[in-house]
Amino acid sequence: MMSYPTEQEHETAAGLALRRFRPFQQFARTGTVGSVLLMLGMIVALAWANSPWAESYFGLWHAKVVIGGGGGALEYSLHHWINDGLMAVFFLLVGLEIKRELMVGELSSLRQATLPIVAALGGMLVPAALYVAINLDSDALRGWGTPMATDIAFALGVLQLLGPRCPVGLKVFLTALAIIDDMGAILVIAVFYTETIAVPALLLAGAALAGLAVLHGLRVRQLAPYLLLGVVLWVGVLGSGIHATVAGVLLALSIPVRTRIDAEQFSRLARSLIDEFDGTETGDLQVLTSKGQQEAIHALEGVSEAVQAPLLRLEHMLAPLVAFGILPLFALANAGVSLAGARAPWSSTAGLGVVLGLLLGKPLGITLFSWLAVRLGWSSLPREVTWRGLHAAAWLGGIGFTMALFIAGLAFEGPPRLDEAKLGILLASVAAGTIGWWLLRRALPPLEAPPARAPEPRSRRSDRD
Repeated sequence: MMSYPTEQEHETAAGLALRRFRPFQQFARTGTVGSVLLMLGMIVALAWANSPWAESYFGLWHAKVVIGGGGGALEYSLHHWINDGLMAVFFLLVGLEIKRELMVGELSSLRQATLPIVAALGGMLVPAALYVAINLDSDALRGWGTPMATDIAFALGVLQLLGPRCPVGLKVFLTALAIIDDMGAILVIAVFYTETIAVPALLLAGAALAGLAVLHGLRVRQLAPYLLLGVVLWVGVLGSGIHATVAGVLLALSIPVRTRIDAEQFSRLARSLIDEFDGTETGDLQVLTSKGQQEAIHALEGVSEAVQAPLLRLEHMLAPLVAFGILPLFALANAGVSLAGARAPWSSTAGLGVVLGLLLGKPLGITLFSWLAVRLGWSSLPREVTWRGLHAAAWLGGIGFTMALFIAGLAFEGPPRLDEAKLGILLASVAAGTIGWWLLRRALPPLEAPPARAPEPRSRRSDRD
């Protein structure tokens, strides 16, 4: 005879399932672990680049890798494959997150979205303006986009260190702000870091986009056709002169969000299938011996697939790959800077612009523009979020690591400017994260201790004795 969970066990299991699969919480957990791996990648890169084996570090990333054959072969350095190939997958995930937030998340309502949009705008404009002011007459002016974006994984990782003391509203605000930052960085890359356009390759990319639009119009929900056309799109964008990572964002925007059935239909069908599963029990509690239970499980898998949006399925597939593989590898390939004879970042205009942009421009721009949005009545502070807490979180916006390194690599072809910018990014990001964490600890209220348990009556204790 089968044993069924009690009502209390059922509620506990349901609560655990909700907490496990709630998109924002899952993303926050992934981002926390991923930020640790990012930090490890950065430390290993710096140690390797300044060790007796430094030559092997730089030689590894310049090694040529060929994919394909004949006239269509693609031959690039390993560093190029990581930055233009694997990072396109990262931008695909970013695009999926942006689309989800625009459809059903914090950016779906103008009132909700106004504060992080305005704050992100300030967090992009002020750092860029500071950088330009410092480098106006310098050959390093091209790097103005470097201090604009926030590294969402590191920023959320610092918030997670504070545990339940940090209000959900502040986490959601910082997440939405970082996502909008990424949108701005994507536009900057597409518009300002594209030099020449190859028309034939651009036509190939356009044909792939048209194919994706047809799939979307036909309501195709299988991910494979989208991903295959996404590869064609990536090849076209790569050859066109536009940075290949933009292909990831364009592919993300084509992934459907519709489901075959809604939540009510899923609930009804799932209960029916579970009843069928229970009714076909053979007595030995072995699914292997019950054909009816096997059929019910397969049908339940199909119903579960039908209620999930393809966008969410792809997002859940990519999040661990990006957090645990692609971003740490990117950090390992890009964070290595030889410190032998290196100047302090503030001794060059490129390094100083990056440091001041991230460490001063980011918190100033985010806080000032947030204050203006609230003062003008466009928005209001999130629930349980104070101005002290928001200002402290604004410092975390100065953690520019991943996207800043990426844009610096596009802006500067090599040393010394690239090394100066990288060193400025690393130092400013560590300083901004440390200051933000310290300010948040002071700004957030301490956790309330649970009420003390009243002592049991003396007579009851004596009865037990």
